[in-house]
Amino acid sequence: MSHPATAAIEVVNLSHAFGSRWAVRNASFVVPQGSLHGFVGPNGAGKTTTLKSICTLLIPHSGTIRVLGLDVVSQSHEVRRRLGFMPDHFSMYRRMTVFEYLDFFAAAYGIPLAQRDKVIDEVLVLTDMDGRRDELVGGLSRGMQQRVALSRVLVSDPDVLLLDEPASGLDPRARIELMEILRELKRMGKTIFVSSHILSELAELCDSVTIIDSGRIKYNGSIAGLLKRPTTHAGFRIGLAAGSPDATERLSGLPGVITCSRLEGTDEYRVEMVQRPDAGNQLLKEVIALGIQVHSFGEDRRHLNEAFMDLTTGGVG
Repeated sequence: MSHPATAAIEVVNLSHAFGSRWAVRNASFVVPQGSLHGFVGPNGAGKTTTLKSICTLLIPHSGTIRVLGLDVVSQSHEVRRRLGFMPDHFSMYRRMTVFEYLDFFAAAYGIPLAQRDKVIDEVLVLTDMDGRRDELVGGLSRGMQQRVALSRVLVSDPDVLLLDEPASGLDPRARIELMEILRELKRMGKTIFVSSHILSELAELCDSVTIIDSGRIKYNGSIAGLLKRPTTHAGFRIGLAAGSPDATERLSGLPGVITCSRLEGTDEYRVEMVQRPDAGNQLLKEVIALGIQVHSFGEDRRHLNEAFMDLTTGGVG
């Protein structure tokens, strides 16, 4: 976890309830400045409540939240100037052109008339929407409307972006293109906080992640650290000589091995065994003792989905 002095977002003991149901309980986590940070959890886990609390739309029942060192309750006006929020479900003024829509929000942000054209042009180039500036918002595809919504957030040039399920409902191409825009924003030095269920994309997109389940934080740190978290099982990949006879059956019979499977189209095998400090050394020793020629041997990095399933049980309803 990053030191709070370098934090773009610092949440300490956040709690919020709706009636008798706690949406978030004593949640604490840090988002480093300049990071592309994933916020992951099952439906009803408390993600949207947390996002709304960070962007000053909800006043927390207890706990503190700071954005770039600013308190979201006592310094809410300053926080809003530094932060941009794109909700999962956003309203679009469908009879406006893309330019008119962005110009409206630029005026709402207090950007002087003389600067608006330049600001909007720069944002449209960044989101690859400059060729659509005179088209009606209502005639655009879902993916294009997502870009317009992101452009609206970027008009005020925020330092921190909060994006709630930004790829929801997008086709694969639109999703990939959106993720590349987010990478470019990170390269520009912005902090991007992305709430999403698309775990495989977060593993490739984000450098750090927070996992929330039933309103409580289960993990906050780097993607690499999450993938290395200890579990009851240890995984290894073993490359064997081509045509090793009965390799799957023979590996499966070794002490401590739980499962063994061949990776399709290769002579590599994934072996899962009971976790213990010397699991790798013991497995390699046992394989060599079988008389099978080993070409490669190493730890099998756990996928983000596996880590997520280990840490979560479901939402809060």
